[in-house]
Amino acid sequence: ETLKSKDMMRNHQVAKSIADVSWYEFVRQLEYKSNFYGRTLIKADQWFASTQICSSCGEKGQRQTMNVREWTCACGAHHDRDINASINLLMLAD
Repeated sequence: ETLKSKDMMRNHQVAKSIADVSWYEFVRQLEYKSNFYGRTLIKADQWFASTQICSSCGEKGQRQTMNVREWTCACGAHHDRDINASINLLMLAD
């Protein structure tokens, strides 16, 4: 996802880790490596709600705080936040 590191660094719990990564360089290296190996790098819009959209039914749930790691959709599907986001991002690539 194309996220703004400046905004993410407002969260003091993860700010040091984000600053250490050097986000721009990380993305630049991803682009270089994907081109080198003939892969496609897909950047999702920063407003794409990958963690909030149910990967089973497609319904967009409510915004949740970072400490909510699992949630259940109205359709009954139980989701791990990160796994659900990765499934949604994979479907975005198709």
